[in-house]
Amino acid sequence: MFLMRGCLAGFVWLFCLAILFGYGVLAPKFASYRGVGVVLVASVVCCLMAQLHVRAVPSDIAPFVLLPGDPQRAEFIAETFFDNPVCYNRYRYLLGFTGTYKGMPVSVQTTGMGCPSLAIVVEEIIRLGAKRLVRVGTAGIISRAVKPTDHVIATAASCKEGTSKMYLGTEPPTPAPSFGLTQALVNTATQRPTHTGLIQTEDAFYATTPEDVAGLATRGVLAVEMESSALFTLGQLRHVDTATILVASNYIGDPEFVDADMLQASVKDMVEVALEAGLALAS
Repeated sequence: MFLMRGCLAGFVWLFCLAILFGYGVLAPKFASYRGVGVVLVASVVCCLMAQLHVRAVPSDIAPFVLLPGDPQRAEFIAETFFDNPVCYNRYRYLLGFTGTYKGMPVSVQTTGMGCPSLAIVVEEIIRLGAKRLVRVGTAGIISRAVKPTDHVIATAASCKEGTSKMYLGTEPPTPAPSFGLTQALVNTATQRPTHTGLIQTEDAFYATTPEDVAGLATRGVLAVEMESSALFTLGQLRHVDTATILVASNYIGDPEFVDADMLQASVKDMVEVALEAGLALAS
């Protein structure tokens, strides 16, 4: 807290000096430094616009953003799909990149694992100008209709996490994504078997066990993951579009994920679906 107050005080003094230099107020002999003052003002404003964790400014972020949890997946997406990708954030390894896909500006931003981390990132990139946010991740299988490497598109997320409750102050309902963005995902998801319906978002990766699967399946849950309900809640609170598409990575209780090459191929297809959905809405 002391460090934050010190930094804030430093910014205030720097801003005041910049204004004084910028307008030649400090003393007539400093009037020639007006250009320096203008640069200082611009620099301070840009610093103040940057966020605490996503160290970027609004011009760094595209309106359409993909949200993987894994920083290595964010890097893979940027290198595989983006033209001229630029990394705008490395702080805390929350890697963020912006480029273009078939001419459409697009960003990919790491969220980390779990709703608390995702909420921090999503709040900050919304402040930086993000308007459409699509989670692209993996999920554990509940419904036996879903097979490993299939895709799952969420129409709602049963909320078994605490972040949404912190925002809403009560036990949250089952938040839903944006209809138009979700429909665009469904319309472009033609490469693999795709299941559309209810998922469950949880705080504890190992809490759901094989013994829980039958009861969850009876309730219509297709898969479980750790971020989407908070994403949908924030979408509704902040008036931005959100959606989730997932790769089914394993059955609950499996000792390991599906073969790495098979998983990566499905991830690649999932990302292409998400990008094509964004392109369809942008046109």
